[in-house]
Amino acid sequence: MSQAVHKDYAGAKLGMWLFLYTEIILFGGLFILYAVYLFFHPEAFGRASTELDTPLGLLNTAVLLTSSLFVALSLSALQKGDRRLSLWMLGGTILLALCFLVIKYFEWSAKIGYGIYPDSPALLEMPRGDIVFYGLYYVTTGLHALHVLIGIAVLSVVAAGVHRGTIHSTDYITLENSALYWHIVDIIWIFIFPLYYLIH
Repeated sequence: MSQAVHKDYAGAKLGMWLFLYTEIILFGGLFILYAVYLFFHPEAFGRASTELDTPLGLLNTAVLLTSSLFVALSLSALQKGDRRLSLWMLGGTILLALCFLVIKYFEWSAKIGYGIYPDSPALLEMPRGDIVFYGLYYVTTGLHALHVLIGIAVLSVVAAGVHRGTIHSTDYITLENSALYWHIVDIIWIFIFPLYYLIH
C-alpha cells in the first residue's frame, strides 16, 4: 500500500517537472527572440528600456521574491503539522501575487495612457527597434501576468484543501507542486526584470 502511494507521489512530481520544463521552453523561446532583436537594435532597446518604470519593476521583483519565501514557509509549516501557519503563509503569497498584478496594472496603464501599446499610432511612428521592444515587452509581461493569475487560482484551491484538511502533513504533494510552479513564475520574472528594465 505504501509503495503505491510512493509511486503516485513520484509520478505527480515527475508530471509537474515535465510541465515546468514546457514553461521554461516557452519563455526561453521569448528570451532567445529578445536576444536576437537586441543584437540588431541595441540602441533602440536601450532607449525604450529607459521609458519603463524601473522602481515599479524593482518593487514587483521584491514582491515576488517575498511571495516565494511565503509559499516555501507554507510548505514547511504544513510538513511540520502547523496548518494554521501554512494557511497564513499561503494567504500572504496570494496577497502578494495580487499586489504584483495591481502594480503591473498601473505600469501598463501609464504606458497605454501615453499611447504606447501594440499597433497604437504613437508606437507605429517610432523606429522599428522601439516597436519590436514594446511588442516583446507586452507579450512577455502579459504572458507572465497570465501565469501569475493561474498561480493565484491554483494556490487558492490548495489553500481551501489545507483548510478542509484534505492537504495535510502526510499528504502535501499538491502544495509542494503548486509551490514549485510559483517558484518558476518568480524565476521567470527574475529574467524579465533585467532584460527589459535594466538593459539601458
